Amino acid sequence: MVEAINLRSGMVFEKDGKLIKVLEANHHKPGKGNTVMQMKLADVRAGSIVQTTMRPSEKVELAMVDKKQAQYLYRQDDLLCFMDLETYEQYELAASLLENELPYLIENLQVQLDFCNGELIGIQLPGTVELTVTETEPAIKGATAASGGKPATMETGLVVTVPDFIQTGEKLVINTANGTYKQRA
Repeated sequence: MVEAINLRSGMVFEKDGKLIKVLEANHHKPGKGNTVMQMKLADVRAGSIVQTTMRPSEKVELAMVDKKQAQYLYRQDDLLCFMDLETYEQYELAASLLENELPYLIENLQVQLDFCNGELIGIQLPGTVELTVTETEPAIKGATAASGGKPATMETGLVVTVPDFIQTGEKLVINTANGTYKQRA
């Protein structure tokens, strides 16, 4: 059992027979009244996302999550296919369950599969991924990294603000936690 105040993004717990994944957890102290935990939670099986509050002292049962290293292979219609790097076993997961991760998934990317009681419940991305710019405005002569930047569309459809000197076709390192540009690859 763990108190709600100790829940962090990525943790999975069981409540009312459902597996719930914490997407965001913020401690909130209103001007009047008791402190609360503002939570953004996802039902792992149904894919629904809810915003809720919990008392900081409220306890939940953490689920035992097993992790396996895997490689993203391909997408077929609404299914994403992953391969276990040790056993070469393949797993499929509905794309609707990975809406936050989809903009970072490129073929052959190594990810971590999360299992609970033998059931695949999600993936964890690496901290950064290398993506290619497919569309951006032309480079501005004399531009520096200090300016505001410009939007660039990556090969997965993700739109990132990049420095003005970045051109179409360049490989960039993108932070998967917040979708920001880090550097050229």
